[in-house]
Amino acid sequence: MGACSKECAAITYPIRVLGSGRDNVKADDFFLSGLDKPGDTANKLGSNVTLVNVEKIAGLNTLGISLARIDFAPYGLNPPHIHPRATEILTVLEGSLYVGFVTSNPDNRLFTRVINKGDVFVFPQGLIHFQFNYVTKNAVAIAALSSQNPGVITVANAVFGSKPPISRDVLAKAFQAEEKTVDWLQAQFWMDNNN
Repeated sequence: MGACSKECAAITYPIRVLGSGRDNVKADDFFLSGLDKPGDTANKLGSNVTLVNVEKIAGLNTLGISLARIDFAPYGLNPPHIHPRATEILTVLEGSLYVGFVTSNPDNRLFTRVINKGDVFVFPQGLIHFQFNYVTKNAVAIAALSSQNPGVITVANAVFGSKPPISRDVLAKAFQAEEKTVDWLQAQFWMDNNN
C-alpha cells in the first residue's frame, strides 16, 4: 500500500469506488493533475469552469465534496446558475470578482459583494448565483462544493435553450415580454462554460 499517514487510517480495504465493489483501488482513483492550467475563456461568456467531481476522481464517491477552478477573462461572467445538490464556497486566487446570490420567493433578495484575492464568499445550496470579473485583468477562483456531484443549472440555458423549447406563450407571459423577444432569446446559442 505504500506510506500511509494518520489521514488514511480511516480508509478500509477494499474501497468501493463508484459503488463498484472493486478491490483493486489505487492512488490514481484519488488523483487528478492539471488544475494549474487555465481554462479556455475565449467564448461568449469569457469564463471557463473546470469541475473536479466524482466523474473525474472516482475516489470522491460518497465523500460529499468536489471543487472547481473558474477562469475569467476581463469582463468574463459565470452566468446566473444553481447547484441543486450543493452549497458553494468560493475564494479568489487572482483578480477581483463581483459576486452575488438571490434568495427564494417571496423576497428574492439580492446579496452582492466585490471580493478580492484571498476573500471568500458562500452561495447557499439551490439559490441562483453568479460571478463577474468587472475589470480589465484576468481572474481565477476556486470553488468547493458540498457534494461529489453538485449539478449545475444555468438559468438562461434552461429557460431559453431547453430541448424541446418551452412554449413562447408560456415564456412571454412569465417574463412579461413580447413573443418576438422570446423568439430571439430562444434562437441564441446558449453555451455551457462547464468542463
